[in-house]
Amino acid sequence: MMMDYRMAAVWLLAPALMAAPVAAQEMNRRAQSEVTEIWEPVPRSVATTEGQPPSDAVVLFDGTGFDAWEAEQGGQIGWSLEEDAMTVASGSGGIRTKEAFCDVQLHVEWRTPSETAGFDGQDRGNSGIFLQERYEIQVLDSSDNATYANGQAGSVYKQHPPLVNASRAPGEWQSYDILFDAPIFSEHGALRRPAYVTVLQNGVVVQNHAQIQGPTVWIGAPSYEAHGCAPIFLQDHNSDVSYRNIWLRPI
Repeated sequence: MMMDYRMAAVWLLAPALMAAPVAAQEMNRRAQSEVTEIWEPVPRSVATTEGQPPSDAVVLFDGTGFDAWEAEQGGQIGWSLEEDAMTVASGSGGIRTKEAFCDVQLHVEWRTPSETAGFDGQDRGNSGIFLQERYEIQVLDSSDNATYANGQAGSVYKQHPPLVNASRAPGEWQSYDILFDAPIFSEHGALRRPAYVTVLQNGVVVQNHAQIQGPTVWIGAPSYEAHGCAPIFLQDHNSDVSYRNIWLRPI
C-alpha cells in the first residue's frame, strides 16, 4: 500500500500542535503568579545559634555584670550576682535597663526559690517583668500554689490569666519569650492603639495577642496615660527570684 505522505506529516506535527496551547497556558499561569511575588526589599539575615541570642539581639544580661542596668531610682544595683545569674536582694528595690524600648521581642529566664516552706499564694517566688516600666508579666511560683488566676505566673497581672499553667517546679529554671506591641498615642496624648502582648512560658503559649488595658495597678481599674519608649523593669517583691540570659530584639 502506498503511504499518503501528507497524512503522515499531519500525524508527525500533531503532538507539537497540541503542545503549543499547553505551553501558552503554562506561560500565562507563570505570568499571573509573578504578579504576587515580592522580591525587594530582601530580608536581612539574622544568624541563630542554638543556646545563643540572635545575632541582632541587644544582650541585657549574660551573667557577667550589670552594665545594661541601674537601680530603680538610679545608681548602683543591690542585687547579687552569682553563677551567671542575678538574684533579687529583698528590700533593695527593682532594677531597670538604662536604655528605653518600644516594640520588642524579649527573652528572659527566671527561677523561683526551691525552698517553699511557710510561703504560699502571692508570697511564693513573686517578682515581675514590666514592659516599658508599666505593663507587668507576672513571675511567681505557680507549681501547686493556689492564687487568683490573673495573678499567677504567665498572667498579665490583674488583667489576663494565662491560657494554661505551664509552670515548672520551684527551683527549676523557666523561660518567657514575649512579643510586645507598645501602645500608640496621638500627638495630643489620646490613645490610638492599646498595647498587645504574646507570651510563651517554657515554649507554651500562655498569652495570645492579649490586649493590655493599661498600666499594671494593684487596686482599681487600669487606664492609659501617654508615654514614649521606656526601660524594661524587674521587680523586687521580697522574694529571692533569680534571672539569667536576658536579651531582646527591637521590632
